[in-house]
Amino acid sequence: METVKTKISVIMGLYNCADTLPEAIDSLLNQTYKAFKVIMCDDGSTDHTYSTAKEYADKYDNFILLKNDTNLGLNKTLNKCLNYVDTEFVARMDADDISLPQRFELQIKFLETYKEFDFVSSPMIYFDEKGDFRIGKVFLEPSNYHFIKGTPFCHAPSMIRKKAYDLVGGYSEDKKLLRVEDYHLWFKMYSKNLKGANLQEPLYKMRDNRNAFHRRKFKYRVNEMYVKSIGYRMLKLPLYYQIYALKPILIGLLPSKFYFYLRNKANNIKENDQDLCN
Repeated sequence: METVKTKISVIMGLYNCADTLPEAIDSLLNQTYKAFKVIMCDDGSTDHTYSTAKEYADKYDNFILLKNDTNLGLNKTLNKCLNYVDTEFVARMDADDISLPQRFELQIKFLETYKEFDFVSSPMIYFDEKGDFRIGKVFLEPSNYHFIKGTPFCHAPSMIRKKAYDLVGGYSEDKKLLRVEDYHLWFKMYSKNLKGANLQEPLYKMRDNRNAFHRRKFKYRVNEMYVKSIGYRMLKLPLYYQIYALKPILIGLLPSKFYFYLRNKANNIKENDQDLCN
């Protein structure tokens, strides 16, 4: 029987996710498209994440498990995974989320059909222990100006050509880019005239907190301001757009009740607006 060539490497950073990791991995094993390998790296977990991941790595030949002795952060961890990629396409996956069964099949079909695109993502379904509570919306073909409000691509459901990663040197490892390394990645790719698209069908479920506003540390809002400021310059956007770089700081200073009031009001008015993935 002819062996099917492995075309996709799935890269996963793992950190204290022992309870959710089996469901995430099972969603990969349930994909309708099977020609993939999984490259996992434990980022210094203090629970039994590594032993849980090792059970899968020992059982399946297409699983590779790496380990950081200390917690290095997602950007360095994903770059370590990228060093082991030898396939044409790279898919992201977070260890507490779920990839819907047709995700890989539809994404690789798109990239093999439309060679002009360097990566593809999709909207996400947000869920918690009570069930699904929101479905995101994204633009089909974001332009440079779609980067002004926030990142126009969801990182976790993305599939990227390996040569695109190589062109921009993978993820930037500056500490100022922690939690916004994906936003910066898209800035780098678009500054190199690479192009991404969003399928309009949600292919991914993200485990999220309905009150995520409360858990976002202010230092990561500072990081978002920083990546916006440098990113706008990378894309050569007009200088006056720098005012939008202050938005995450201003939002962080709002009382939470007032923030949720404005957000809900905006969602009701702009039903067809983009749902940013930041």
